[in-house]
Amino acid sequence: MSSAAYPPPSAPPANMFGTVPGYEGMAAGGGGYLPPPMPLQPVAPPQPSPEPEDWSIPSLSEDDARDAFKDYVSSHCCYNKGPASDGVITKMEPYDTYRYRLETYTESRSTEWATKPHEGEPADFYTQTAPRPWEVPVTAPNLFTNHMEEIRVPYTSSVKDCNSCHSTGTMPCDECHGDGSKVCWVCNGSGKRGEESCTQCDASGKERCDKCDSRGTKECETCKGKRQLLTYIQLKVEWTNNVEDHVVRQDSGLEADDLRSVTGKELFKNNQYLLYPLLGFPNPAISEASEKMVREHQSKYAQNARILQQRQTVELIPITKVKYKWKSDSHKYYVYGNERTVDCDKYPATCCCVIQ
Repeated sequence: MSSAAYPPPSAPPANMFGTVPGYEGMAAGGGGYLPPPMPLQPVAPPQPSPEPEDWSIPSLSEDDARDAFKDYVSSHCCYNKGPASDGVITKMEPYDTYRYRLETYTESRSTEWATKPHEGEPADFYTQTAPRPWEVPVTAPNLFTNHMEEIRVPYTSSVKDCNSCHSTGTMPCDECHGDGSKVCWVCNGSGKRGEESCTQCDASGKERCDKCDSRGTKECETCKGKRQLLTYIQLKVEWTNNVEDHVVRQDSGLEADDLRSVTGKELFKNNQYLLYPLLGFPNPAISEASEKMVREHQSKYAQNARILQQRQTVELIPITKVKYKWKSDSHKYYVYGNERTVDCDKYPATCCCVIQ
């Protein structure tokens, strides 16, 4: 059967999607993110967190600096161990810096009309009042964990004929265009190879279509051969941990990107439904960043999402510039992060296979 015998797929008819109270004006493309309802009870304002009694910052000892350097050299097969073993530390300069992290954990909801092949599900449209988007019960994941769920809204489902295949369950094969056969690849449809008949197609100029087993049709991709569709409102619920960092500038010589791969000593952490800016921190840049970021997060994310929890953390990222002498020459390296990562651009004793 030729593909001309099949009417082309049509767009979903205007009456394919009903009107559901609470979802008016929602088109097939979706209703966008929906602002959460106002809380029924007044929300208590955020409260200042208790200030830690001690903001003390540990320093790196010479032994720790030397051990980190030895481990670094041992991990490089072409580095001579002399500088790490025999070098004399002459000066250690701390450039410890702080990383303030604010996390705002939100839940957002959006809706759209959706369809799936009808597999016997009951059509519950209008059997009861459909719950509004923020009334649909969901089970939230662990706090500060990204997650997404798609839920069929109860009492919005109806059964419709498939508009793609006009309820036939099949579509023309896109390989043979509904003919069940295609042009012979050997003779290119002529039926001959030179002066002789083509043996591939028995001189017919055509061969069977393997993709559709010569039927000329394939299963409808929209309804999967079921001929009908279940249409319903789909609710998408997204839990997102919105994270923002502020690193206080330091002038050690290390690039800020070097610090992304390391962790620091956690000096402070607290979480509440809504946070109060961190006050009383010894470095005023942290307090200023906290005040600005907390205000911006609460304003930005409350517009189209529900804030479930906020968490703020202050880390000390230890950075030490170590100067040392080896064979009368002065050199330096850096030790940074809890991992005691070493950065040494110009190691003074390497074999010829190492390019400095």
